[in-house]
Amino acid sequence: MKLEIETRAEAEDHDDGGMMEIRAAVENFTSTANTRLASFEEGMNELRSRLDRTETALRRPGTQEQRNDGPALETRAFEAFIRRGAERMAPEEIRSLAVSPDTAGGYTAPPQFVAELLRNLVQFSPIRSVARVANTSAQTVLLPKRTGTMTAHWVGETEARTGTGPTFGQNGYPVRELACYVDVSNSLLEDSALDIAAELAFDFAEEFGKAEGTAFVNGSGPLEPAGFMQHADIAFDKSGNASTITGDGLIAMYHNLPSVYRANAVWVMNSATLATVRSLKTAQGDYLLITGGLGNAPTTTLLGRPVLEAPDMPDIAGNAYPVAFGDYGNGFRIFDRVALSVLRDPYSQATNGMTRFHARRRVAAGVAKAEAIRKLKIAA
Repeated sequence: MKLEIETRAEAEDHDDGGMMEIRAAVENFTSTANTRLASFEEGMNELRSRLDRTETALRRPGTQEQRNDGPALETRAFEAFIRRGAERMAPEEIRSLAVSPDTAGGYTAPPQFVAELLRNLVQFSPIRSVARVANTSAQTVLLPKRTGTMTAHWVGETEARTGTGPTFGQNGYPVRELACYVDVSNSLLEDSALDIAAELAFDFAEEFGKAEGTAFVNGSGPLEPAGFMQHADIAFDKSGNASTITGDGLIAMYHNLPSVYRANAVWVMNSATLATVRSLKTAQGDYLLITGGLGNAPTTTLLGRPVLEAPDMPDIAGNAYPVAFGDYGNGFRIFDRVALSVLRDPYSQATNGMTRFHARRRVAAGVAKAEAIRKLKIAA
């Protein structure tokens, strides 16, 4: 009986030890779980705080992306300037307009407007596409040039040597100004459904481009750039016929231009002259003018060099100069001073119910190297 009691006591002591181990394991697990749960809750609180701050920032004015399918701010600003003037424009519209000191306070057009103007200028003044064009910030551009070269002589062993040296000069290109104005009805500005800015862009570009093209070719007056056709130092070749163009005359003109310039030379003539040149043939019946390039690409070449149509070139007539041939990149320079300035004047014509728009442009141009260009004279 005593043995049985002692065995039961030992069993109870063993059970108490196991329960203590289980209890300790449960308490350890609970402590670990509580620690991880507290860490998780802390992370969730930080995440909620970040989301709240982000939501608050996104709700601020001007932070959300807004879709705008309308015209650019510069275009809208220029349209507002044309219709209402700077006095009635919004502050952000005024800031979008560029003010040039060269225009004496006149607002220039937005970038889209200027780009369209340049494309139209190329259309009316093809010389601009082949001449060397640069910008200037001066009243007159001066380019130094060499007017004479050194001369070497063969001499004997003890013979006296002859002194020599180059001579230099300079070309001057004064900046000239183009200007015009347009009067537009105030009612038209206020009520028109047309794009007034686009209409003015086309009108100014057409007028300025036409005037530039004429001056670059035939300009001779004191107020316009000097055209290459009026330059006294440009040499000419005779056509070989008193009334028309001949193939022999064109060939002589081609080879009389120095070879260093022939590589980049361009023929310049108007459409009527080009039609006559198209009919010229060689002794074998081949046309001098080729209108098909490699792979049937559209091209027009005469004796291997491109042909540029210039409506300002003279027609074929006795003693006229209907064709020019040369490297205009070396022979003719253009310097842009002010691309375009538009000044709105709502006061001078207010009694007539009109608003006047003044447009102006400043440019310099002239012959740089006379030997790089030749002319063809209709003469025997």
